[in-house]
Amino acid sequence: MLEKQQWCVRTILTGIAALTLLAISATTVNAKIICWKDAAGKVIGCGDRVPPEFRQNESKTLDNRGITRETSVSTEEAARLKEEADKKAALKADDDRKLAIQKRQDTVLINTYTSAKEIDQRGARELQVVDAQLIQMKNSLKGATGVHAGVQKRHDAAAKSGKPVPDALNDELQRTAAAQSRAEGRVADMEKEKATIVARYAEQKARFIELKGGVPAAASAKK
Repeated sequence: MLEKQQWCVRTILTGIAALTLLAISATTVNAKIICWKDAAGKVIGCGDRVPPEFRQNESKTLDNRGITRETSVSTEEAARLKEEADKKAALKADDDRKLAIQKRQDTVLINTYTSAKEIDQRGARELQVVDAQLIQMKNSLKGATGVHAGVQKRHDAAAKSGKPVPDALNDELQRTAAAQSRAEGRVADMEKEKATIVARYAEQKARFIELKGGVPAAASAKK
């Protein structure tokens, strides 16, 4: 009986020892070392945890075999990476928006015209209206320029007489100069609008041809 009790005690002790070894082994396998860096990126220490004063810096976690299992970047680097990611996301969103606009414009273009000739005809009609308005504006500019020149001539003569130029003549000179300037501005704006119309219909025509499987006008010109 005594021998049997001794055998049981030895068995229990052996089991406890085995469990202890397994626990130690598991702890060793799961052990990790964290190495941290200073602000310049130089490793300055390793341990089981990063000191509070270095938690803002880059660090890496190694297992018991020295293999890197995890890397954390510094707060500054994380902010830079986030800013870079935000910029890329913004650029992608802008590209997606432009693509969506282009698709809508393409749909309208295909549904509006049946041929490139129709685009030319519509552009020509719009330009005829602009040209008619431009002629009127240029005539107005010519008249305003003539009136101002006449007032300027009278003003110059009054100034040469040696007598003070009447206030009414000074006011008239300013009014006619302002009228001429406004007429010049209207003509310049209409010229810009005309150029915009020409460019818009040329672009529409080139895109229409491209969508229909042809060669865009711009590409043909380059060849």
